[in-house]
Amino acid sequence: MNSCRGGRTAMIVGAGIAGLTAAAALAGAGWQVEIAEVDPSTATSGWGLCLAGPALRALAELGLADDCLAEGYGMNGITHVDVDGEPARRIRLPRLIGARRPAMAGIARPVLHRILHAAAEQRGAVVHQGLTVTAVDQEGELVHVQLSDGTVRQVALLVGADGIRSSARSLLGLEASLDYHGQMVWRALVPRPRWATGIHRFAGKTDTAGLVPISAGQAYVFLTENGVEQSVLPEAELAPRLRRILEAFPGRVEEIRPLVSASESVVRRPVLTAFLEGAWNRGNCVVIGDAAHAPAPQMAGGAALAIEDGLVLAEELGRHRSVGAGLEAFVRRRRQRCRTLVETSVAIVGLEHARRHREAHPLTDAGHRLMAEPA
Repeated sequence: MNSCRGGRTAMIVGAGIAGLTAAAALAGAGWQVEIAEVDPSTATSGWGLCLAGPALRALAELGLADDCLAEGYGMNGITHVDVDGEPARRIRLPRLIGARRPAMAGIARPVLHRILHAAAEQRGAVVHQGLTVTAVDQEGELVHVQLSDGTVRQVALLVGADGIRSSARSLLGLEASLDYHGQMVWRALVPRPRWATGIHRFAGKTDTAGLVPISAGQAYVFLTENGVEQSVLPEAELAPRLRRILEAFPGRVEEIRPLVSASESVVRRPVLTAFLEGAWNRGNCVVIGDAAHAPAPQMAGGAALAIEDGLVLAEELGRHRSVGAGLEAFVRRRRQRCRTLVETSVAIVGLEHARRHREAHPLTDAGHRLMAEPA
């Protein structure tokens, strides 16, 4: 148990995947947890994501995997389709939570957020919407945290879980470069085609595309646009332009394209990665999730790393007598795993730029084998 003057009290910055998972895990272990979330709304935006096997394994330890499977779409493999529209490789993924449950699941991001938010609150965590942390000062075993409403908390632990552009990371004096990789990724919410029972990835002559089921009735189309500068397009242009880019793909993408035309939910974002090379912690303060390590989406591993972070953080804090020792153990346990996945995702980006799609398949397979190992 922790033996600091602040008791087992924690302030988490950010109510995203990493922050809510950490809140649920810590509160479940007896911590008094508050979350400061700058967004004033309890709802979250976004289309969908993939809960890979390691994410389901961590969620199962929190008692939440079955909730996610009930509202998401269970899958067991990835089909890679070559530029001619023919299947090039099928990757079967290990079932990490039992032979009768799927290897991974697609899920709508708002659904996952609702499940995690409810779990955190049911365990006693308090979420403050429309607040963020503006100043941090550590004195001995206490962290003095000033919030944007002028109030101050004294806690034993501060967790920065506020994403790749983390303000908490900056307040702690931790520096991470954000790298743009010459790709813009598109996502469009569409009805799920009946044949889409797993992830499909389509190699194109210039770009790559894919489809991920997220429920019995819905899926999201993704497209990675190669060799482009970062830019913002008018919302009215998104669906028509995505439809035009997809015209270059043969095979089943031809069935997807009309679905995109009718979609009212299309987004386009830059592919950014980050890895915090130096310390992830300062005293009793630490950053987790995308604030510490943000892979490119090609490995579908960002959510898994964030969920694992929250669970492992609570585990290591429970094993050590002081918060500082627990944080050091957390970083040692997580650093290499997260670094390898970020580096693997960047290598896949490079192969996509070079149009060497088949060479990316073994990297994807190796990344999933690494993640299948215990966190």
